[in-house]
Amino acid sequence: MADKHREAEKMRDDVPATIARSDDKAVRTYKKALESAEESYGDGERAHRTAFAALKHTHEKVGDHWEPKDEPGPSDEQAEKSAPQSRSDDRDTAGGVNARAKKGHLVQIAKKLDIADPDGKNKDELVEEIQKANDRETARARKK
Repeated sequence: MADKHREAEKMRDDVPATIARSDDKAVRTYKKALESAEESYGDGERAHRTAFAALKHTHEKVGDHWEPKDEPGPSDEQAEKSAPQSRSDDRDTAGGVNARAKKGHLVQIAKKLDIADPDGKNKDELVEEIQKANDRETARARKK
């Protein structure tokens, strides 16, 4: 276990900040998926988008970092499909929010992020509010 932790610590400088603030598994998942994607697609946007798609299967974005999901699998319709070719893809993304989670789980995440009246919102509203809260928390973390 200590070896995996040391491996993840070495990788933290080479991953986006939201992932670097996450657990070791998130760091390793992203970095290894990125390395594999770079072998297939070269160093560029497509490789990074592929690595994020892999991360979204095991983790969800909560605030300024990624947390392990209770059950692995795609977070949204875009994550369910193959890696996007470019940013011009028209598919919607939930920005790392586990949009396929049950409403109760989304309510828990919303409460963790201090979203007002999460119980009174439907799933789509919760996903949208969590995305906004995540964006705010990430922006705050970048300013530090």
